[in-house]
Amino acid sequence: MLLVLLYFLQGIPMGLAAGSVPFLLKNYMSYSQIGVYSLASYPYSLKLLWSPIVDAVWSPKVGRRKSWILPIQMFSGLSMIWLGSGAQKMMEEAGANGGAGIWGFTGWWFALVFLCATQDIAVDGWALTLLSPSNLSYASTAQTVGLTAGQFLSYTVFLALSSPDFANKYFRAVPQETGLFTLDGYLIFWGWAYLVVTLGLAFLKREDRTKEKDSILDVYKVMGGILKLRNVQIFIVIHLIAKIGFQANDAVTNLKLLDKGFSQEDLALTVLIDFPFEIMLGYYAGMWSEKYQPVRVWCWAFVGRLAAAVFAQVVVMAFPAGGTTTPYLLTVIVEHVFSTFMSTVMFVAISAFHAKIADPAIGGTYMTLLATYVLPISLSIATRQCANIFHSVSNLGGTFPRFFILKFVDAFTVATCQPPTTSPKLDTLKGDLITQPFSCVVEAEKHRCIDGGGACNISQDGMSRIHSHLFIDTFANETTTGYYLVNVMCVLVGAVTFWLFIRPQALKLQKLPLRAWRISDN
Repeated sequence: MLLVLLYFLQGIPMGLAAGSVPFLLKNYMSYSQIGVYSLASYPYSLKLLWSPIVDAVWSPKVGRRKSWILPIQMFSGLSMIWLGSGAQKMMEEAGANGGAGIWGFTGWWFALVFLCATQDIAVDGWALTLLSPSNLSYASTAQTVGLTAGQFLSYTVFLALSSPDFANKYFRAVPQETGLFTLDGYLIFWGWAYLVVTLGLAFLKREDRTKEKDSILDVYKVMGGILKLRNVQIFIVIHLIAKIGFQANDAVTNLKLLDKGFSQEDLALTVLIDFPFEIMLGYYAGMWSEKYQPVRVWCWAFVGRLAAAVFAQVVVMAFPAGGTTTPYLLTVIVEHVFSTFMSTVMFVAISAFHAKIADPAIGGTYMTLLATYVLPISLSIATRQCANIFHSVSNLGGTFPRFFILKFVDAFTVATCQPPTTSPKLDTLKGDLITQPFSCVVEAEKHRCIDGGGACNISQDGMSRIHSHLFIDTFANETTTGYYLVNVMCVLVGAVTFWLFIRPQALKLQKLPLRAWRISDN
């Protein structure tokens, strides 16, 4: 239960940083600016770089893992409390002046994710000693249950309950302008929860003493030896490019649905319905990975995920002119479940392959060879570094393209706000009267254009369309040029790289004997 709790706490800020906050930012920023914010999730993909330090540096008086977990959780809790004192205001200020404050806002979330990633390294290591050797397989179960529950609470549940429309429809008799809770209040609550758990962990849980000491240099040598293997290098390249084909779908589709006029209430309902399907279908994905070769299952899901990206674009393009209807909502739910299912199958299948090639038996071989040719190092460290390389690179393959994808969506979208041709009644305007044309691609500029009585001239597929301020939904519906083009480009790149490189190389790697993943004296 302790492991589940610690992983659950990690999932709380991660669910916010990677899930909810980008949706909240859409009201204030363009896709390019949200792309800058996506950099905040990088520490989780790069944690391998400092994981040897966490493994090798610790205080015997406090404990090998508690030396890191206690201060990290304390800083995380304090950081969340501080962010909660003005996160909403920070978002608004970050989007002002053309998004000039986005880097500072991203920096704070980057630091919080860095703390979570460092805590994850320590908790992963503690799992190896908290559990008996016969129960080590439950470590991944604890991580999956804890992280999934935390992220579900901070993404799916938070997005739903913080939506005024959702709260007013399902929980209130008298409508209000805010949801059941705000980002500020949510951060403060969990910041204090972090501090309480940290104090309990400090005084109520003792860590087994160990004299095991690993040199930082030794651990980095293990990593270097693994990275020199030719098949590992090919596998890393596969991981880095494999998710390009789905990036536009994963990063932009839901945001574009909101642009079209799909309500946050309906989106929250969609994600809530999707979650139990994700858990249930994930079970079958595990069965298929056991029954069939995991890389082959991964390849099947790869094709399905490309199809899901195409399906998602068709769904966005088919948004009803009169707004969301029940059949359309059901279609969005089916699309979302299908896309999530393909993603889950890919994750489960490739994780099964990671477990196979990073089996403890391989770790033992690493240890033997290191003892003979390099320096002695603990079995758990050798095994973990092998697995960490693949997991980190896999995560990086899903994060690093997102910054560029969101940039491209804005780059391929052209929109100019035109002043009204007739003088509108000033009492009907929500902002200053528009007198000069300006770009209205950025979200804040779109609202300024509409509120000031202007119309947005959007270039789409070589055609110009004028959207009056009287038709706000129509305006939102047509700002999709960049998304359509970028999604098609991603799918094409994904399909070409899959058939020419990823599939044949991945299947070759699966056929290699386990000794091919060992470190040799060569």
